[in-house]
Amino acid sequence: MIGHDSQPMIQKLATPKLPTATSYLVRHGSMRYVGDYTTMSQAGFARGETVILKTERGQEVGTVLCLATPQTIAVIPDPTHGQILRAATETDRQQMLHIVEAQKREYTIASDLVKQHHLAMQIADVEHLFGGERVIFYFLSEIRIDFRELVKSMAREFHARIELRQIGVRDEAKLLADYGDCGQPVCCNSFMIVMPPVSMRMAKLQKSTLDPNKISGRCGRLKCCLRFEQDVYEAHQMELPPVGSRVLTKNGQGKVLAQEILARRLLVEFEDGRRQPVLADDVLTKL
Repeated sequence: MIGHDSQPMIQKLATPKLPTATSYLVRHGSMRYVGDYTTMSQAGFARGETVILKTERGQEVGTVLCLATPQTIAVIPDPTHGQILRAATETDRQQMLHIVEAQKREYTIASDLVKQHHLAMQIADVEHLFGGERVIFYFLSEIRIDFRELVKSMAREFHARIELRQIGVRDEAKLLADYGDCGQPVCCNSFMIVMPPVSMRMAKLQKSTLDPNKISGRCGRLKCCLRFEQDVYEAHQMELPPVGSRVLTKNGQGKVLAQEILARRLLVEFEDGRRQPVLADDVLTKL
């Protein structure tokens, strides 16, 4: 018998916990796009792991870089977006090998079609998306090309959506170059996301040789690494008296003839005609 003061026992059912999405930064595509990709997988993905993505272009192969956070996403200009479908399987890897072989054939056929249409352009590379949604041809040309008839011929030949993208010589290096003069993989197709402008002024400030053969990269343009150090040179230069100014040093007054920026030294011509290197810390004041 149950007493009048007893309360019925009610068993509370636990609400199932729904899986939450996790975001990763993933690099994908021939042009090394980087974007924010979500997954519902609870296993997670390791840095460097190969994954299959659903991007704005279709299904692609990508490489996981790190977890996506507001801080990491903030440094990516124009990030792409989509989903991580799965870690690449052995079947996927076999499909990647087939795509590489297909791209070789597509490159040869496309180059022949360009000649048949008598177009002043050169096929630089081919990107066949993993899902087969489209085939992208990157080409070089010094003029504007009307390639509408070429695209029709390609579509009939490859039975796929065709996209032609005109690129410059720096983009060509990003697609095709391997190692630089330093012996390391070229920056543009390894870690760089954007290619900043590089000027001869940077080479002069850094006292680099002005021999074009030594300061030019695989693309034939000035090396990107000149840009990497420019901010440091400019910051140190602002702390030194400019060339042509007069200074008072521990050894007397003189005129600044040159700067050694990283060494923080000046070449000073004193009033008695002596020319001597002077540490920046030995400059008492600028006159």
